[in-house]
Amino acid sequence: MHYNYKYRLDPPEALTETLLHHVDTCRQLYNHVLYKLNEADEIPARYKVQGTLPDLKSWWDDLNNVHSKVVQMVVKRVYDNLSTLKSQKENGRAVGMLNWKPPREYRSLTYNQSGFQLKNTSGRPVLWLSKIGEIPIRLHRDIPEDASIKQVTVKQEPTGEWFATFGIDVDENTPEKPKNPEQVVGIDVGILKYAHDTDGTAVESPDFSDERDRLERGQRKLSRKEHGSNSWEKQRKTVARRYADLKRKRRDFLHKLSNYYAREYELVAVEDLDAKGLVELPGNSRNRAGASWGTFLRMLEYKCEREERTLSP
Repeated sequence: MHYNYKYRLDPPEALTETLLHHVDTCRQLYNHVLYKLNEADEIPARYKVQGTLPDLKSWWDDLNNVHSKVVQMVVKRVYDNLSTLKSQKENGRAVGMLNWKPPREYRSLTYNQSGFQLKNTSGRPVLWLSKIGEIPIRLHRDIPEDASIKQVTVKQEPTGEWFATFGIDVDENTPEKPKNPEQVVGIDVGILKYAHDTDGTAVESPDFSDERDRLERGQRKLSRKEHGSNSWEKQRKTVARRYADLKRKRRDFLHKLSNYYAREYELVAVEDLDAKGLVELPGNSRNRAGASWGTFLRMLEYKCEREERTLSP
């Protein structure tokens, strides 16, 4: 079973500069690879492009300062994006070409298989990254003892905060849980409520109106400032923090709700719903419950798998 565990990082100023330099080097490599592919008559296999990296390092000094696996994952990122674009075209969507990444759109780097380690230094957990160093990490929950960490993605959010996301595999050979055929529930999306279930529970939609108002006020204030000025950058971070706060609260609600159903019921049946077809609520307000229904279903799916429950559409 594969899971992602996300933790806050607290890099000191010197390591922050190093991280930013590594991320920007990866961004430049991404753009370089994309340029080469656009110039080619036929797109070569990914591993053929990865085979050209040693030649690049012979004249591109900054690449030598970045861990080899991180550099390879940049090439994979280009090919993954090309694959996604191709799939969208095959599904009839009108899409263009991949664009070069400006600094604001490229904020992360990925260590795959090697070059990273969770350590305990002087009683404090740190994440060691090859060619970067030891970064204090807030392990607010333990990684399962039987888990195998496959990769780590380090990303700077628009707020300026740094996070590490661990991709882990957990041994699936766990004891089977007792089955109770009476523990069955059906869930439908609501209109005035977030959801209704067959046990008679009506789940209220969380009220985030205060958070949305604060965000909208911040956005209006940002729009009145000169783009790129110091005051604009300060307000941009304020808006980013307010947006992140609203996003965290929404996801916390969905996590708690999906946890409840995955742990309390043996079989969970959900309404087969196309969220795009949801109606408008009075006052021209989008049904935000439906807008997050897809996220709720994805959370419910992997949590039912983790708890050895059955999820039925």
